[in-house]
Amino acid sequence: MDYYTIFVNGQAFNCCESMSLKDILLYLDFDISIVVVEYNKEIIIKANFDHIFVQSQDSLEVITIVGGG
Repeated sequence: MDYYTIFVNGQAFNCCESMSLKDILLYLDFDISIVVVEYNKEIIIKANFDHIFVQSQDSLEVITIVGGG
């Protein structure tokens, strides 16, 4: 099995080459119902999380939406 190094919120992360964006988010304990994801400078809609597979040196920025008043 091969591994890629990607960057999640600026931090290096090694992952399996077969991991989808959704797999990575779940592995890192993000609640995918309340996040916005920028993948290589493009905002990704949640419906595509299963269909995007990362490549070496890709960049993810994950923002968690927090409600409050």
